[in-house]
Amino acid sequence: MAAPTSDSATAGAKGVGPLLRAWREQRRVSQLELALRADSSARHISFVETGRSRPSEEMVLRLAEHLDVPVRERNALLLAAGYAPRYPETPLDDPGLDALREGIERLIQGYEPYPAVVVDATYDVVAANRGILMLLDGVPESLLTPPLNAMRLTLHPEGLAPRIRNLRAWRGHLLDQMERQIALRRSEPLRALYEEVAAYPVPETDDDNDDQLADPVPHFALPMQIEHEGRILSFISSISTFNTPMDVTVAELAIETFLPADPATVKYLQSVLS
Repeated sequence: MAAPTSDSATAGAKGVGPLLRAWREQRRVSQLELALRADSSARHISFVETGRSRPSEEMVLRLAEHLDVPVRERNALLLAAGYAPRYPETPLDDPGLDALREGIERLIQGYEPYPAVVVDATYDVVAANRGILMLLDGVPESLLTPPLNAMRLTLHPEGLAPRIRNLRAWRGHLLDQMERQIALRRSEPLRALYEEVAAYPVPETDDDNDDQLADPVPHFALPMQIEHEGRILSFISSISTFNTPMDVTVAELAIETFLPADPATVKYLQSVLS
């Protein structure tokens, strides 16, 4: 099932009940189970979903919390129920987020020499450290014009894609990741980006049999294997988000760090960037 839309006009027209039911069904939670989590009754949940009962603002937020509804969509639920949005959407360059921006910069710089990047809800790059910039050496200027987009940079045939030795596998991982985000948020800009990058050409096979890719180190997750200056570097990626965010902008930020997957990658990065 597709996630409910976050468009406020559509939300208001539908009412909060069908939206809450769609989130509950997407989460595969019964009315009884949700009622127990939210300290309510299955009867009341049923009345809310069918429009026979208007939930309080507190109840909307409580149900959204127990259904793990993203912050942006919680605002849409409140609007559909006739309440004002609770969570602001502060521009990232607002002075009120100075401490956040400075903290992010310190975090990703502290991760050097290993690559780290911060992206927003549509994978536009918010910040990147020297490890990322090193991997972008040689990428055409047309792809580096702001706003930089991490998915476009990675999968475009003139971007990093020709250097990624296991491109088919890594591309599949990224597209699956985007599909999960689309199911969660149903963002039209994200859907448009997905359709763009999914249409980029892809090789029939990866270079997995290349002698340079022979790696005795067992991987605990899918590595990205990328060529740089004649060497094959191998990374395992990890994505972090902010816990209990109270702002839409902050809630949609993601920090992706790349952990070297073998000793040769560690040694090379330390020699180049330390």
